[in-house]
Amino acid sequence: MNVFRKAWCRTFQMGMNVVLPLMPYREPKLLDGINGIVKCLKEHNTDNCILVTDKGIRGLGLTKPLEELLEKEGIKCCVFDDTVANPTIANVEAAREMYLSNGCKAIIAFGGGSSMDCAKGLGARITRPNTSLKKMRGLMKVRKKLPLLIAVPTTAGTGSETTVSAVITDGETHFKYVINDFPLIPEYAALEPDVTLGLPGGLTSTTGMDAMTHSVEAFIGHATTKKTRAAAIESVRLIIENLEKVYKDGSDREARAKMLRASYLGGCAFTRSYVGYVHAVAHSLGGQYGVPHGLANAVLLPHVLEMYGKSAHKKLARLAKAVGLVPESMGTEEAAKAFIAKIKQMNENMNIPTTIKGIKEEDISMMADHADKEGNPLYPVPTLWNKEELEKVYRRVMEK
Repeated sequence: MNVFRKAWCRTFQMGMNVVLPLMPYREPKLLDGINGIVKCLKEHNTDNCILVTDKGIRGLGLTKPLEELLEKEGIKCCVFDDTVANPTIANVEAAREMYLSNGCKAIIAFGGGSSMDCAKGLGARITRPNTSLKKMRGLMKVRKKLPLLIAVPTTAGTGSETTVSAVITDGETHFKYVINDFPLIPEYAALEPDVTLGLPGGLTSTTGMDAMTHSVEAFIGHATTKKTRAAAIESVRLIIENLEKVYKDGSDREARAKMLRASYLGGCAFTRSYVGYVHAVAHSLGGQYGVPHGLANAVLLPHVLEMYGKSAHKKLARLAKAVGLVPESMGTEEAAKAFIAKIKQMNENMNIPTTIKGIKEEDISMMADHADKEGNPLYPVPTLWNKEELEKVYRRVMEK
């Protein structure tokens, strides 16, 4: 990246660091499981809601206890379970039609990041009926309070129950729109480990590494605070200690609860301190090929950390020591490389590949352009890359 663009990016990021503490960031209030959801709806005098999920989650029976409890308590609930892996504008519009035709007053997002994003997009369209999702792309273009939004994460990874972001895909162009605004933060979240017990190992591992990516990128960037560093450290420690446990034994309720906590903390960290080029590249891969976001992040993370080189060593070493991975006496470069090696080892132990299938050389320039526009100037990464430098990331992870 040329020196003038670098100066612009860093100046923009410094300005964001000054402004961010003045912004209306909030953490969602935590509810006591599904019983807490019913109590919350009643406290808000809401007797009609929409449940946004996907067919896989519903097919596993994970939403059934909540649906039955709502019916028992006399709360009407229509279910939108057509959310796809990378929710599209059409997805959101279909959910909006159901919400309006059923006279709903609240939204329950039940699932992983896709269901959360679809629900947030729905809320944005309800509160801004005359504004398209495309026009809300970017920073602070929602601006109005959403209907009551309750998040129930079923995967310990996305942290979407804490974030200001919704990622929506244009089904025609395959481009992903990242919408960032404070009203998108759910008002409430229910961290219920029971709804994660039946998740398959593959989904458990990749969403867990998604949470790892959130925490690591938040920690090594240039926009950290004492609070976000502490959240990221605790998140990484919990993931290292528990992710492989729940991958091997999905019924370990205690470890599942700790992973939900790790995901929540990772979400809190990156909402304030942002992510980095791992996410920018992952979003383009999801938009172009439908690569699940957690899988893309898991594969990309060790590669991007290695490509950052010395610019990330100091903070990676500090993180490795803070979570007890290496002794305090270990040198900076050695400790940083030990942390990256740990990420690689965890991926290998959970059968996560080192490359991504289906990347086409002719698509790389276009995807790198999208990643460049998403990441620059917003993401406060250890070292700045332009489009040409980002192209190297795709070629590094493409299947040979």
